[in-house]
This record gives sequence, C-alpha cells and structure tokens, in this order.
Amino acid sequence: MNKQEFDVKTFTFVVLLTSIWIHISEVFRYFVLVIPRVKSYWNYSEAIADMNWRIFGIWGIWDMVLTAMCVFTFWLYSQRFGNTNRSVVYSALFSWIFFFVLFWVGAANMGYSDWSMLWITLPLSLFELIIANFIASKLYKRFEYAKV
Repeated sequence: MNKQEFDVKTFTFVVLLTSIWIHISEVFRYFVLVIPRVKSYWNYSEAIADMNWRIFGIWGIWDMVLTAMCVFTFWLYSQRFGNTNRSVVYSALFSWIFFFVLFWVGAANMGYSDWSMLWITLPLSLFELIIANFIASKLYKRFEYAKV
C-alpha cells in the first residue's frame, strides 16, 4: 500500500462493508455461545443476557465502533508496514487485545462472567478480527488500484 492521505469516503465504505462480517460474527457468538453460558452462570436470573430493540440498537453501535477502530488500526499499520498478510494479523492482534481481551478479562475479574467463558470468546473474537482485517485489506487494495 502506498502511503496515502486518509480518505474519509474510502474509510467509511470499508467500515460499512467490513461491519457486515462483524455483525454476523458478533450475533452468532453471542446468541449461540455466550447467552447460554451467561444465563447459566447467573442461575437463569431474569433480565440477564436478554435482548430487546434498545439493547440491539446499542449493540449495533458497539459493532460499528469496533469495526471503525479495527479498520482504522489496519489502515495505520498498513501505512507503515504495507498492505500484507502480516499487517492483517498484527493489526488484528492489536485490536483483539485492546477490545476483547481487555473486556472479557475485566468482566471475568469483576465477577460478571465465568473465567471459563474466555476459552470460547477470546479465540472466536480473534478469528473475527483476523477476518475483518483481511476484508479491510482486500477492500483497501481494490480502492488503491481503482485510484491508479
């Protein structure tokens, strides 16, 4: 990737397309793997891990912020080290530590989730961010070639 000025239009488009994957991955992980374990951990208490339209909307905002920061981290990393598979993995790893490891270790440390849940959520979230960075990489390459 050639060193370029930050293009908000391209960034927005890459974020929107990458967010499709993030939303799918987050919804799958949460509904299939996290909800049953959280409900079990809290002895199936009412209003624990419930989903309604307000929460779903907040969750959508969270996914967009996650996607934007992930794509921006990839863009920064690729500006310095090039748009390579190594950049995909390293920027995904950085984003994963910052977003998911910090969140899940904090949640488990405060007693909001079971420590054993980290064995499920952390590897899947790393996979999610590697794929998201790969998508961003391919989209940025496509935009780079279109500009030439």
